[in-house]
Amino acid sequence: MARRAEGKSGCSVESALAVIGGRWKGVVLYWLSTGTLRFGELRRLLPSCTQRMLTLQLRELEQDGLVKRTVYAEVPPRVEYELTPFGRSLVPILLDLKAWGERYRRRLP
Repeated sequence: MARRAEGKSGCSVESALAVIGGRWKGVVLYWLSTGTLRFGELRRLLPSCTQRMLTLQLRELEQDGLVKRTVYAEVPPRVEYELTPFGRSLVPILLDLKAWGERYRRRLP
């Protein structure tokens, strides 16, 4: 069940940012938009993110219905993450944010 993402203001933007905001969630969602990834692959893509923080962010994204976690009964266990159909609905927004971020970075001194 998804966590309640209702903010104090009742604004939909606040609700959206409550789900995808924070330092790592948007980046995790962006990398998952490129395809299914294993935990170790995500760790390599986010070297500044601790294992604990990545785990917490993935759990929250899973609880909110944006990410699907699949565990394979192998030795050693293999765990893969991918966007759910609802999570994939964020891809155009993430690509727009990426483009905006690139324009913003070019403006910096």
